[in-house]
Amino acid sequence: MKNRVSFIGAGHMAEEHIKAFSDIPGVELSGIYSRTFERAQQLASKYDFPNRCYESIEELYEKSQSTLVIIAVPELSAMEVCLESFKYPWTCLVEKPIGYNYDQAILINQEAKKRNRQVYAALNRRSYSSTRAVLEELISSSQPRLIHVFDQENPIEALSSGQPKLVVENWMYANSIHMIDYFSFLGRGEIISVEPIIKWDAENPKFVSTKITYNSGDIGIYEAVWDAPGPWAVTVTTQEKRWELRPLEQATVQLYKSRKLKNIEIDDFDKQFKPGLRFQAEEAIKGAMGLKSELVTISEGLKTMKLINQIYK
Repeated sequence: MKNRVSFIGAGHMAEEHIKAFSDIPGVELSGIYSRTFERAQQLASKYDFPNRCYESIEELYEKSQSTLVIIAVPELSAMEVCLESFKYPWTCLVEKPIGYNYDQAILINQEAKKRNRQVYAALNRRSYSSTRAVLEELISSSQPRLIHVFDQENPIEALSSGQPKLVVENWMYANSIHMIDYFSFLGRGEIISVEPIIKWDAENPKFVSTKITYNSGDIGIYEAVWDAPGPWAVTVTTQEKRWELRPLEQATVQLYKSRKLKNIEIDDFDKQFKPGLRFQAEEAIKGAMGLKSELVTISEGLKTMKLINQIYK
């Protein structure tokens, strides 16, 4: 029996998801819907399901008979598309951010709960093989962790490239979510305080620095530069080891008293597909089949949106 998967959206991320799912044995690409019907047709033809383009989400559900739908639409369309999709009892995998700000994310999550829908957040950096390798090594360590996340954002560039003004005004949700989400799974226990070191100034966005304290004893440090040079980087330090993700798709480890960084091997899927998406696709299929999945529900993903809100008050 094939697993039927449909897609809402026909942009770059939708295509990346299609590539990943089309590689999984037993998966049938059963439908696609986009407000721009011609783009849906082009994408469906490219991946050999040209007769499965539909003109509404309702038609997509009824005719595709899918058990899983991938929602990959622009930020300002996410709420409307999610609320319409939640009318039907398929499993949903929704591209981040789920809502262009925290208030929208709360409303979308409430609707999913009200309708008792199974909805996953496509936080694909959790699915990177580099991330999973670091988490695997951390399992055996009970030592306190210092988690340092360095973020760099270019909202001026985003605006000039055609991003809507409302999205750019909430750019921390649209893009910093990629980085801030690392605190949600690297830090253990509950967050007990979020303390600004350098406060966010929306009128003059430049530098941000925040200390995050967990009841487990772990500490997070978030630093960001806006419209200035800097890398995306994550480090986790214990008394015995220090792991670094820089770039995020690659991982190195440094032992205590050593100056050398040792590379951690990443899997071939992250070389063949957009990193994290092939593993994420398999886990989404498991979820749709009622099996245990390593993906994060939107209720859990909402914690990251809340943390963004706390940092960028």
